[in-house]
Amino acid sequence: MFKFIHCADLHLDSPMRGLSARDDAPVDMIRSATREAFKNLVNLAIAENVRFIIIAGDLFDGDWPDYSTGLFFNRIMSKLKDLGIDVYIAKGNHDAASNITRHLVLPPNVHQFATDHAQTFVIPDVKVALHGQGFAAREVRENMVLHYPEPLPGYVNIGVVHTSLEGHEGHETYAPCSVEDLVSKHYDYWALGHVHKRQVIRDANPCILYPGNLQGRHIRETGEKGCTVVTVTGHDVTFEHRALDVLRWYLVDIDLTGAEQHEDFVERVVKIFQQYLDDNPDSPLALRLQFYGLTTLHGDLLANPEYFFHEIDNAVAMTAPSRIWIEKVKFLTSYPVKTEQLSSQINALSKLEMYIKDAQNDEDFLQQFFHDIERIQVRLKAYTKSEGATVIRSLQDVKTLIGDAHDVLLALMTKGGH
Repeated sequence: MFKFIHCADLHLDSPMRGLSARDDAPVDMIRSATREAFKNLVNLAIAENVRFIIIAGDLFDGDWPDYSTGLFFNRIMSKLKDLGIDVYIAKGNHDAASNITRHLVLPPNVHQFATDHAQTFVIPDVKVALHGQGFAAREVRENMVLHYPEPLPGYVNIGVVHTSLEGHEGHETYAPCSVEDLVSKHYDYWALGHVHKRQVIRDANPCILYPGNLQGRHIRETGEKGCTVVTVTGHDVTFEHRALDVLRWYLVDIDLTGAEQHEDFVERVVKIFQQYLDDNPDSPLALRLQFYGLTTLHGDLLANPEYFFHEIDNAVAMTAPSRIWIEKVKFLTSYPVKTEQLSSQINALSKLEMYIKDAQNDEDFLQQFFHDIERIQVRLKAYTKSEGATVIRSLQDVKTLIGDAHDVLLALMTKGGH
């Protein structure tokens, strides 16, 4: 029996996006998150006494000029060398674009698969044959798996490939292949990389999976992140996920249906925060909040969002100020009273409805309005922060803006506001 670790998409020193513009952001944690997650990986490898580690692509993150990233990696690898732990790397699309991978001399316990042909590494003491091929260029459109060798008899055969399989949303289609292509090789395990969300494609005969990346770097990489620890007994393969991330991202939907008072808003935010803290007891959280539902607070949310931003910060302070940071807030609520009903009761609202509908259907007006806004945005660009700022980029954005203005006016008029 022996163990190994399957990980992928480390993107060492990749910048974390979405929190840097906030004054209260954990700057040191953001800057070092991918390194700390990698240190957690190494500590796990030592604690589990694994024989080797597979990195299925994208160890680095593109053409970064800072060689301290590579030196950091080598220092960590030397620590593993002293413990007899080997590391096998198949270059991914980001590695192929990296200066680091082209010039960095690796420690003797780190082995890189060839990029011009499929290569096999044999580990005699545990009778393992590792078959893989790395990316020679950033874009690989051919099915590399078709050229992988036949399994080595009497050995545990493991395939390593950085691939999108037959396509995954949000990921470029690189080194495409089918599950049937992988199964037809008759290997015992396929270590995949490229897709950043953990996915078990097949749990046996052979096991095929993406471990996900070690550390989420922005709001599109949500939830728990880490690696897969694989245990091999004879030819029986079992595996389990292990969390390694040091900062966790979540997209949080908060239902404001029926909320009438500002206190209701705060109460629901606090309740959600507590739920996420309970579900992630050891992890700091970066949250994007999306409020939805039918609420009489809708007009207030649109008319005075700054007030509610402060209330959210207050809710953070009341729950866990050192563990929660807000990446962005979106208000997607609606007014609970049907506009048609109000229009029949109040003549002023009827006229408001007419004017706004006419504006939203008048293409000439929308086009002119769009051009006017574009000119204003260009002038304001030097005075505003781009991070988190609302930018109007299309006619649809203009229509949404007009709709929001309608909701604000509707709320003010029905409440007797000015």
